[in-house]
Amino acid sequence: MEDLTKLAVEAAREAGAAYADARYVRTREEQTSTRSGKVESLAATESRGIGVRVLADGAWGFAATSDLSRSAIVEAARLAVRIGRASATTKKADVALADCDPAVDSVTAEVKEDPFEVPLEERISLLLDCDRLMVQAANPAVREGHLRFVREEQHFASSEGASIYQEFTETGAGIECTAVGEGETQTRSYPGSHGGQMATRGWEMVEELDLPAHAEEVAREATELLEAPHFPSGEADLIMDGNQLALQVHESCGHPIELDRVLGTEASYAGTSFLTPDKLTSGFRYGSEHVNMTADATLSGGLGSFAYDDEGVPGQRTDIVKEGIFCGYLTSRETALKIGQRASNGTMRADGWDALPLIRMTNINLEPGSWTLDEMIRDMGEGYLLRSNSSWSIDDKRLNFQFGAEIAYRIEGGAITGVVRNPTYTGITPQFWGSCDAVANREHWLVWGVPNCGKGEPGQAAHVGHGVSAARFRKVRVGVLENGAEPDHE
Repeated sequence: MEDLTKLAVEAAREAGAAYADARYVRTREEQTSTRSGKVESLAATESRGIGVRVLADGAWGFAATSDLSRSAIVEAARLAVRIGRASATTKKADVALADCDPAVDSVTAEVKEDPFEVPLEERISLLLDCDRLMVQAANPAVREGHLRFVREEQHFASSEGASIYQEFTETGAGIECTAVGEGETQTRSYPGSHGGQMATRGWEMVEELDLPAHAEEVAREATELLEAPHFPSGEADLIMDGNQLALQVHESCGHPIELDRVLGTEASYAGTSFLTPDKLTSGFRYGSEHVNMTADATLSGGLGSFAYDDEGVPGQRTDIVKEGIFCGYLTSRETALKIGQRASNGTMRADGWDALPLIRMTNINLEPGSWTLDEMIRDMGEGYLLRSNSSWSIDDKRLNFQFGAEIAYRIEGGAITGVVRNPTYTGITPQFWGSCDAVANREHWLVWGVPNCGKGEPGQAAHVGHGVSAARFRKVRVGVLENGAEPDHE
């Protein structure tokens, strides 16, 4: 790896690049899925190649190859330089990079039990055991189980002298079921929706989740929801559990703090951002004093954790919101200078050897508060506890949103009294976070993995994380209006 990346950098420099870096990436992935008592899919893939990024005549150029012969790598480097020079014909200004001390390092994220070494028969047996328990409990129409393992090795070299090897292993697992009634379906999942949970850990995480112990519960709740009352329309106090709140953080905080989105170089895929540069120094109130958010690539086990980003910048912890006041973006070496910062906070990543690095979320976290979940419920009086995201929609400024959850638990007199189906809520980002009056403590805090964060053209899928505990929000617009129209936020 090291020899080939250094070859690419040297070839780019010889071709006239003012700066060059190269990434050798090898990715191995295995997936196991079951559906309604049968094995649905078994998949194993492996990919490897080199991507070369250069600055030539003050503009970026990039090329990649899966042919790892020396001649092919040299040609890819030369092509990247030609692309950079072609790009320079339309540039508005030369690209400038913030300083970065070139690192020489080797980092391997250890796991307790290698998931790739777990026999396939054991993986299938685990998922089919969950299926059998769901049938016994309520026999929902559709029952699914998923396991996903990823291992990535990467070597990064730059013309500044960086030489960095990184290796990490990711493990994902989850179950879900769908009950069918007259004209309606209801889905429940564990440990969360959209595939379950994923982390930079080993098979030990699957064992800790104990999927079979929760199979009967999700089946019963899915069936119970078919006859549950509908979620009301109007205004209500809400508690968001971790899986629901993780996606809320992702969409209404994680994406709008990406500085390329703020500066307008990311727009057509999923919009820009309401967090314009003037808000960084004006004391803009993003939320209540209970809201503290960080971007932290150093968390053990987080899906957005790493030692170095794809520019060779060390992973860091950065304040994003402190006591409700907005104070930080996700930056690159190029964009940091544009807002007067001397260094990047290390968030440039690509989803493979053939992709250009972009500013991506790391682990974007709502820091824990001092409450327990039981205390929040007892103190609440009346309202709802929402669990497991089912849907989301947000405008192209990351401002006006609507979310849905799989299930709501009705709270009356400070206690849970029943379940409610099809919960939805809507709001405007700063007003919503401004209504937060309680955040659960570290005991309830968990880093949820999101392995499919989309961005860029061509599209890339990043693996990111969100550390959250349950949080409470007052007077949130819920449901829809009586005529079926969406609420007016103007």
